Order: sequence, then structure tokens, then C-alpha cells
Amino acid sequence: MNGGDGVLVGVVIDDETLTLDELACACGVSPDWLSQRLEAGLLACCSGEGDNRRFASPQLHRARRLLAIEQDFDANQELAALVVDLLEEIHRLRAGR
Repeated sequence: MNGGDGVLVGVVIDDETLTLDELACACGVSPDWLSQRLEAGLLACCSGEGDNRRFASPQLHRARRLLAIEQDFDANQELAALVVDLLEEIHRLRAGR
């Protein structure tokens, strides 16, 4: 499915994984943008290394949140990651985990 702004929109099934290029396309960012956040430890892959890295759906959601916070609040990547960490912790606490 394609959103009105040229960004790929869809649902990732939990058992499926994405390549770096697929994740970049799904987020509407460059692979370099993702690689910078991977190198900084702000995103994680579920398997593989280098060009064979695979990403699960939670990382798609995390990458989209990072991007939104960076853009909406003109935040640097570390601050955006802190906010996303806090949002994820709130979600876990509310879910009773």
C-alpha cells in the first residue's frame, strides 16, 4: 500500500522480518539514516550482520517513532531514542509485564 506522500504503508506480521532496504522504504528514510542509528545502538537487528541484517516489526515501530520525534521536535537521535525508550517502558508497564 502506498500512502499519499509516497511512503510505503502496511502491516508487518510478527514472524516476518525486513531487510535494511525494506525497513528504510517502510519508514521513508535512507538506509544510511538507519545505519547511523544502528551504529549508535538506538536500533537493533534481530538476526544477521552487515548486508544480511534482518529486522522484526518492533524495530519498524521504533524506527518510525524515532523519525517522528526527530522531525516533530527537531531532536537529535539520542534524545529521540530516550523519548522512545520512555514510551516503550510506559507501554510495558501499562501492559502489566
